[in-house]
Amino acid sequence: MTAPQNRQADYVALMLSAATQARSYTEGMSQADFLEDSKTQDAVIMKLLVIGELAAQLLEEHNEFTGTHPEIPWHQMKGMRNRMAHGYFELNMDVVWDTVQLALPDLEANLRLITR
Repeated sequence: MTAPQNRQADYVALMLSAATQARSYTEGMSQADFLEDSKTQDAVIMKLLVIGELAAQLLEEHNEFTGTHPEIPWHQMKGMRNRMAHGYFELNMDVVWDTVQLALPDLEANLRLITR
């Protein structure tokens, strides 16, 4: 494997790990509990930022790879990362919750498929 292919595999593995961790932080929580728990919010946001940054790196460095996996919302993840990083004080925690509960399970499943 060449160095760029190693980075590509590393980025995907790190994305999968971050998604799994973000979901684990909210396991057993209700949305109301999440909305009251700033530490969990911060932890989840950090993992979503990591996912978005890795998506941005893959789009930039491995565009052919991302193009062959349209089932993964690369551009949306990058966009969410940018909104979170540059508009932190305007974050809607309901959207963050929905992302973890609704989008991350599909992302995890798709990332697992492409790491086989």
